[in-house]
Amino acid sequence: MTDANAVAGADPADALDIDIDIDLGLPGPRAQTRVVAAMSGGVDSSVTAALLKRAGYDVVGVTLQLYDHGEALKKKGACCAGTDIHDARRVADAIGIPHYVLDYESRFRQSVIDDFVESYLAGETPIPCVRCNQTVKFRDLLGVAKDLGAACLATGHYIRRTQGPAGAELRRAADPDRDQSYFLFATTREQLDFLRFPLGDMKKDAVRDVAAAMGLIVADKPDSQDICFVPSGRYVNVIEKLRPDAGEPGDIVHVDGRVLGRHDGVINYTVGQRRGLGVAVGDPLFVTKIDADKKHVIVGPRDALAIASIALKEVNWLGEGDFADALARNTPVEVRVRSTRPPVPARLDGAVDEPRVVFDSPELGVAPGQAAVFYAPGEADGRVFGGGWIAATTPAVS
Repeated sequence: MTDANAVAGADPADALDIDIDIDLGLPGPRAQTRVVAAMSGGVDSSVTAALLKRAGYDVVGVTLQLYDHGEALKKKGACCAGTDIHDARRVADAIGIPHYVLDYESRFRQSVIDDFVESYLAGETPIPCVRCNQTVKFRDLLGVAKDLGAACLATGHYIRRTQGPAGAELRRAADPDRDQSYFLFATTREQLDFLRFPLGDMKKDAVRDVAAAMGLIVADKPDSQDICFVPSGRYVNVIEKLRPDAGEPGDIVHVDGRVLGRHDGVINYTVGQRRGLGVAVGDPLFVTKIDADKKHVIVGPRDALAIASIALKEVNWLGEGDFADALARNTPVEVRVRSTRPPVPARLDGAVDEPRVVFDSPELGVAPGQAAVFYAPGEADGRVFGGGWIAATTPAVS
């Protein structure tokens, strides 16, 4: 293995047989084409930067500091933490590219953390990684890349960008176990024109093999697992720290109207939860709904989780034509309502100001605050039609 630190500024892949050439489809000589590589300090973004440098592009690495540097140094298994910033810098030095660290703590707090807290207080189940991609990374960082004179912003996400008849299209990654399309549904057409995802056609094992062959110090680094700004792994602790009044008690109510017990705050519960309810009626109970205004946690049997349709907000449409036409046609789609669930058949319904998704068969455990991501039905390569945030649900049984 090549020692990535042996010759600072040299490309450690020069003497290696790595048959991968990243072609970003940009005009002009590669050496005169600047690419900003978002570097989180993990293996994926590091390999992205290294392969782009090897392909001959003028690569500039940028890392975002998103939360307190002192606390970040103590946390393992996150992204954009202090140790990760250090790793990103070392990789950039090893492959010979300039590297910048941008202080985005304030933006991250406003756009991601505050939204996360307010969403839980409203009885929703938020996805902060989507908000981070939607705002801090693909809005703010993309603007920085343009200011630096870049032709594109490249990231280590596992998703594919292809060129279709009407422009750039978003598709699921070649590695289904690593596909991140659920977390990138809010990517707009304008952003997609400027973004590139060099790892979309690669398997994770192959990415690690490349990192090892190039001698990158992050080759064996574990993937991030937790929400990056939750040091203890318990999101409730973060919410209570930022909003001390968050843990207001209330009733645990059965779907038939019976009050079964008390709870210490709706922030301790999510739709679909079964364990830790503190009440029992003989049959297993699940959280079916959270009414934050009444401070009610509503529970019921498993079949009470079945949802017939969902109302959406903040829809981002990437399919053919405009969204109004897609709704008017009741366009068939496949919809994923959780990152861990497969897409299911459904159709679009309603109007632009009140869009809905109607499932072909009831879907279980759909939670407001999560995303509903649309895919083209029956396509093996999984074109992403966009998606929206789940605002409300309609039960399949009353």
